[in-house]
Parts: sequence; C-alpha cells; structure tokens
Amino acid sequence: MKKVLIIVHSKTGITRMYAEEIEEYLLKKGLEVTLVSIRKYRNGMNDNSDYLLMGCWTSGLMVFLQHPDREWREFAAGYKNSGNSKTILFTTYKILTGSMFRNMLKKLNGKISSPFAELKSRNGSLSEKDKKILDEFVSL
Repeated sequence: MKKVLIIVHSKTGITRMYAEEIEEYLLKKGLEVTLVSIRKYRNGMNDNSDYLLMGCWTSGLMVFLQHPDREWREFAAGYKNSGNSKTILFTTYKILTGSMFRNMLKKLNGKISSPFAELKSRNGSLSEKDKKILDEFVSL
C-alpha cells in the first residue's frame, strides 16, 4: 500500500481543514495517510512515504510579500528529508498566494525535489481541480 505523509501548519484552522480534506480524499483512494502538524513532526517520519504534502497558511500583506510565518520557517530550517517522496506544496490564503510557493521552496533550501504541484484554497475546501491533480499525483 502506498504511503502519504501530510505535514501542515495552520493558524486559524483553515489550512488544517484543507489538509484534512486532502487526507480524506486520499484515504478514499486506498492510500495509507498520516497527517501531522509541524509541531508534532519528527525527522524520520518521512522515511517510508511514497508521497509528501507540505502546507501552511499564507502570511504577509494582502496583495504582496506573501511568505510562510516564522514557525513554519523554523520548521523548514530543521527539516531533514530522509525519504525520496514525490512532493506537493499547499497553502490557504485570503486574496493572493503571490510569492508564497517560491518562498516555501526557498526556506526548504533544496531539501525536497521540485514539487509535482502547488495546491491552494481560500476557504479550506478541496476543489475538483485539486482532486484531479491529486489523482494524477498518486498515479505516479
């Protein structure tokens, strides 16, 4: 059975809700899914995962300078990727994601391969487009 690790950081619960929708969708696809917050993540949890999804909420000004918050940046600095998982980055946002994904990758500093996709949601719900991307992702 293919294994998925979802690592999430949420401030108000919207990003957590989005991660839970992703988790539920992938469980229905027959995958073994572990959802963990960045506070509970421990290096090595990704050792046996086939797929990795990493997400956080969008911080910054409403229209520009979007970035992960301090807590996620600290997590990224200490993250050690011991697995060889295919990766998706995801975020929730109010108006725009702007440079969010680029800044997430920058803070991960080469610790993950280029992400397969970038998912985003304003309200924490999984769209039909997101589901199609996830279907393609887990078929790799």
